[in-house]
This record gives sequence, structure tokens and C-alpha cells, in this order.
Amino acid sequence: MTPGARLSAAIGVLDDWREGLAVEQALTRWARGARYAGSGDRAAVRDLVYAVLRRRASASRLGGGEEARALVLGLLRLEGTDPDTLFTGEGHAPAPLSEAERASAVAGPSDPVVDVPGWLREPIGARAADAGGRAALFEAMTARAPVWLRVALRRGGRDDAQASLAAEGIETRADARCATALEVTAGARRVRASAAYRDGLVELQDLSAQRAVAGVPWPRTGRILDLCAGGGGKSLAIADGSDARVFAHDANPARMADLPVRAARAGVRIDRIGPDEVACAAPFEAVLCDVPCSGSGTWRRDPEAKWRLTPDRLQTLLAAQAGILDAAAPRIAEDGRLVYMTCSLLPQENEEQVSAFLDRHPDWTLDMTRLDTPLTASDGFFTAVFVRSGKP
Repeated sequence: MTPGARLSAAIGVLDDWREGLAVEQALTRWARGARYAGSGDRAAVRDLVYAVLRRRASASRLGGGEEARALVLGLLRLEGTDPDTLFTGEGHAPAPLSEAERASAVAGPSDPVVDVPGWLREPIGARAADAGGRAALFEAMTARAPVWLRVALRRGGRDDAQASLAAEGIETRADARCATALEVTAGARRVRASAAYRDGLVELQDLSAQRAVAGVPWPRTGRILDLCAGGGGKSLAIADGSDARVFAHDANPARMADLPVRAARAGVRIDRIGPDEVACAAPFEAVLCDVPCSGSGTWRRDPEAKWRLTPDRLQTLLAAQAGILDAAAPRIAEDGRLVYMTCSLLPQENEEQVSAFLDRHPDWTLDMTRLDTPLTASDGFFTAVFVRSGKP
């Protein structure tokens, strides 16, 4: 596909997205109908679509509207590309610009603040210490997120992982902020086919999530429950660093479908359990509640989510988070820990949720909290650890 044809494909995907189709479904629909597109073409179209969603408001401003064609036009202007070189109408390229489209360009630099929904700019911006930090935070949230790997220490060390990956053309950089973290600097699309991944030496996991898990004093023995396990990435990280028996549960068990294979690959044991089994297996020495949330800390990975979030949806999430914490607390042993995590930057989901839990449960106290942002690690990620206070 030519660069122009890739733009046309991205416009078609964004048209489907604007009509209500989830972005991944829209990309899949296009790919199934575009058998001529190679892997490089599919990756390029995907990158274009996600770049637009990260900078949707800025792209709309520079492109003159919310239509898919206008958004792609705006993205080119954001990136400093002359749209006339690609909007040619030749072959499968988009039609040449109209006079109205030529007149739609807005002079002056784009402000990344506008690429966060207006009702959330203040609480997210408050995570920065000053105006300069706020600008840097919003700018970071519009960039493409780096790819991070977690080294499975039961399978080898970081040097072993780097050597194995390098042999297949995957370049990585160790990070001093977490002993298991490798940032992929080249060859990211080869990771899943690599021997290091296939043999369980590395797993895809963001730096912030790795730091969050590593920062919790997990029991070395006993039983640990990952109550909202999802795909099980944190279960795997916990099991890699503790000899405790790890249990994984999720409200949608299908999300854990490949967890046994991944656990075997990593050389750890994780038991998947249903809701009835959770009650029977209790009490646990620790329960992790990595709750459903706004995902505001991961919007550069999932930019679609920020445009779908509404105040009503946030209230629903807050209620669910409180309910999960309340359900987890009775499942924990007398001297155990309750660990609360979100991939959110919003105080309502983090500090305010912690305060509300303590108000409802005076027999618990706060042991520690931690917050990463895209400026301190990679994603935004919050952790709180509770312990029993002994008070009635």
C-alpha cells in the first residue's frame, strides 16, 4: 500500500469508529476486507488510527472538524507533513483538499491540554507540581507509550533476557527503577515470536505495573488472591517473586483463559478459581484488588477510552471499586494485607476511594500509597496497601 492508501484506510477505520464500533473491531473489519494489506500496512494503519485518537481534539482543531477525513488531515498538520503530498486522489489516496479544507488550518502551535476531556483536565493536571510539570504531563499523555518487558527471574536474569532478545534483533534497555524491567527500543513487533517470550523468560508488562507489584510487601508463604486478575499479568509477577500459593479470579473467567499456559511457561503455579471457591479458599494472607477503572493512566495506550468516559460511567466505576474493596476485606487473614490498585490518575478513584474505605472500615488502616505518572515511570498507576488496625 502507498502512504496515501494507508491514509484512506485509516479514514475508513475512523469512520466506523465514529459510528460506534470499537476501534479494535473497526481495525479487524478493515483488515479482513483488505487481504492485499501486508503486516507492515496493517501496522501502519493501526498506528495512524491510534495517533489520531491520542490527539483527537488537536487534530479536529487543525483539520477543521470531527469527520474522519478532517481528523487525519489535522494529524498530518500536527506532525508537520504537507497534506497535499498525500491527499492526491491518485490510486487509492484520499481526494485532493478542497478550498474549505485548505482554509481550515489553524495558525499557532497545538496545546496538548485539549487532548484530555475538559471535565478531567483539572484533576489530572493537579498531579503535577507546577505549570511546567502540568504541560509536560499532558504532552506525555499524547505520545505513544513505550513497550516494556518484565523479566521472569525464575527463568533467568535481565542479562540473559537481553542477550536472547538481541539474538533475534530485539534491542532493549535495562531500567534502574525496577529490577525486572526492560524497555524495548527496537524490534517490538518481534517480541511475541521470540524465544525469550515463548520460553517464559519475558512477559509484556508496563514499567508502572511492575513497580507497583514490586513495591508491595507480599507474604513469602501462605495464600495470595488476585481478585480482579484480568489476563493475569500481576498474578504472574507476584508468583515470580513469592513462594506463596497464588489464586486468580475474575468476574469474566474468559479473560484468564491462557493463564495456565503462561504460568507453565514462566515456571510458576497459579490456580484459577470462581466466586464460590474464593469463599471456600479464604482467608488469604493478601488480596489484590486491581479494580476496573477509568484507565486514565493508560490513555496513551488506549486513547479510545478517554473519549468514551463520561461522568455517569465514572460514578458506576467508583461504586464498583468500593464494592470490590468491601467484598475483599472479610476474605483476608487477621494479619493480612489488602492491596488496592488502579491504572488511574484521578483522585476520585485513588485517594478519595482510600479515604472512603477507611471511613467504612475503622478496623483497617493505611500502610502505604504510591502513585506513578507518565513522567515518573510509564503509565499512571496508583497503589494503596491496607492492614488491620486492631480497632473495632
